[in-house]
Amino acid sequence: MATQKIAVYSLPDLKNTTDDALPNYLISLKFKQSHFLTDVRLALGYTAVLIAATTFYADYQLGWEKTKAGTFWAVLIYFILNGALTFWIWGVEKGQVFVGELEHSSEGRCVQLSIASNVTKHTPLYNLTVRHTNGKGEETKTQLSAPFSRWFDVNGFFVAKPFQQWLASEIPIIGQVDPHNSTGELDATKKTNENSISTKQVEQQKLDAPKSSISSNITLGNAKPRKTKR
Repeated sequence: MATQKIAVYSLPDLKNTTDDALPNYLISLKFKQSHFLTDVRLALGYTAVLIAATTFYADYQLGWEKTKAGTFWAVLIYFILNGALTFWIWGVEKGQVFVGELEHSSEGRCVQLSIASNVTKHTPLYNLTVRHTNGKGEETKTQLSAPFSRWFDVNGFFVAKPFQQWLASEIPIIGQVDPHNSTGELDATKKTNENSISTKQVEQQKLDAPKSSISSNITLGNAKPRKTKR
């Protein structure tokens, strides 16, 4: 269970906490995460910041007259880098929270896995787009959704086990690597169904009990008293 409590009505907090937990779980299953997308994003961002800081320092030390020509090119490059960064985030990353691979013996070579997440405003559902490329290079795309309440308790703490069970039961490649959580989800569903059936039976018995009592009272009321012979 997570040590940090979050607001259960804040979708950004729910999504960010879940996004952080997803790669940690996959890395624990020996998936190798690729940091290429993150590295490019950081490189673009830090380069833009460095240019802005250098321009400010040069202007402070040398004055506007000596730096105005360089400032023009610095500002132009800064806006180009920021435009490239925006395109990279929205056009290339597209909400990717994990990109990696796994040495899978049954596939014969590395299998590729990429997972992107998103949420819809005012809808507490965690949506995943999963792309899996098998050993033959064939790609499959799967879309999943589940409520955040499935792995967040009422106090706002993240509970890892239900989240891991959901991933292992819905994404085949994860279920093959982590069969315990895959079957655990099925067992939990079966137990929930059994409990639901049991609860319905108890409720039905409660509803039937007054009917039986009323029927008995009517029978007793309609019974004629027997005359006693003297």
